[in-house]
Amino acid sequence: MEVSLILESSKITRAAIVKIMTPSPHRIKSDCVAFPECGGCDYRHITYEEELFAKLQCVNNALKRIGGLSVRINEILHTGEIIRYRNKAVFHSNGVALGFYKAKSHDVIPVDQCLLLKEDINKSIKNLTQSVSKSGNDVTIRTGRNGTNPPHEEELGGLIFKLEGFFQVNTGAALLLFQKAREYTALKKSDTLIDLYCGVGALTLFVGRDAGHALGVEHNKAAVELARKNAICNNLSHIDFINAGVEKWETDITTPDCVIVDPPRKGLTKGAVDKIIELSPKRIVYVSCNPATMARDLKALINYTVTDICAIDMFPRTANIECCCLLLKK
Repeated sequence: MEVSLILESSKITRAAIVKIMTPSPHRIKSDCVAFPECGGCDYRHITYEEELFAKLQCVNNALKRIGGLSVRINEILHTGEIIRYRNKAVFHSNGVALGFYKAKSHDVIPVDQCLLLKEDINKSIKNLTQSVSKSGNDVTIRTGRNGTNPPHEEELGGLIFKLEGFFQVNTGAALLLFQKAREYTALKKSDTLIDLYCGVGALTLFVGRDAGHALGVEHNKAAVELARKNAICNNLSHIDFINAGVEKWETDITTPDCVIVDPPRKGLTKGAVDKIIELSPKRIVYVSCNPATMARDLKALINYTVTDICAIDMFPRTANIECCCLLLKK
């Protein structure tokens, strides 16, 4: 491979590919005309098997180099669906057309369809392009089991969720993640559960239905209101939600059996780590969309041992990867 040096420092070296001398046997022809200019995908040029291998390496490297952990993952759970899986998309406008941002820029690449999106979202963008693009505003389109007509709903494992704000964009892979989290929590009717960063309560309800009492904690007020509605909708009266930051809040639950954390990409704050250690649960289930910050946080939870970890390919054809870890108190 012939490359051109872009940046060189004491910590990092970056180069751009000029010419591929001998293509890898895993390289394939992209099925998208916007790739790689569009920043939505990273792996449309290699086989899906090689993509999964690359993601496996990414997680294991983070666990070893950043977390200093010996635990490894050998398998990534996935649905096998690598197109038409996203139930939500945010489109940007350049004043003429709607599209996605070019990689590492705010230049808009116009699109009239995307291979990652559910077909009814693609149909909607075609209808909206002329009427919305001139406004210069972003457009968010979401679909659920009832299509693109709001209010949106989704079904997971026998539970119905009203969708507003954050919800997993890949419903099939979300079910795999939730099932793994439910397996790790291993709750009984005599157990208590606390779910930090609970959002609209989807994971809290999915897992917490096995517990005697469950509590979701979320700083976003609108998300908490929706979580409470979802609990009522699914007749789960033993699950409560509070509107508070995960670092500072009070509960009458002493030593919960399990704490779930599903933080944003930046991971846990020091205050959140301190709060978890203060709660001193028997088990922690850590859900992450960023292997690097996950590895850092696992190292910081010094009173716990990582006993199992699983990766889930929530975002096929992109470099993102979801993980779910089980930690037991030493």
